[in-house]
Amino acid sequence: MPAEFDAPEPWAADEPAPAQLLDVREDDEWQLGHAPGAIHIPMTDVPARIEEIDIDAQVYVICRQGGRSIQVVQYLNNVGFEAVNVTGGMVAWQQTGRPLTGDGDAPKIY
Repeated sequence: MPAEFDAPEPWAADEPAPAQLLDVREDDEWQLGHAPGAIHIPMTDVPARIEEIDIDAQVYVICRQGGRSIQVVQYLNNVGFEAVNVTGGMVAWQQTGRPLTGDGDAPKIY
C-alpha cells in the first residue's frame, strides 16, 4: 500500500495518479471515517460508476475487513483493471495508525 495514501492529496493534481484507493463501503461507514484521498463508490454501485475509476492506475480496493473488497477486486480484474485487495480493510488501517478523515469530530472505523 503506497504511503502516499496517508496524505490528503496523494499525488499532484496536474499529473495522472499511479494508484487509486477505492473504498467500497456503504455511505454511513464512509461518513464515520475513511482514508484521506480515497474515492468512495459503494460496492453495489461499482459497475454503474466504473468510469470514475482510472483504468491506467493501480487500484487498491478497501472495505471494512476485506469481504466486499475482494469481490470488487475480482470484478475489476475481470473487466481489465489492475486491482488489489487491501488486506484487513479499514479496521487494519485504523489499527496500524494510518490517518482517518470523516464527517464527525473523531473519525473512526470501530
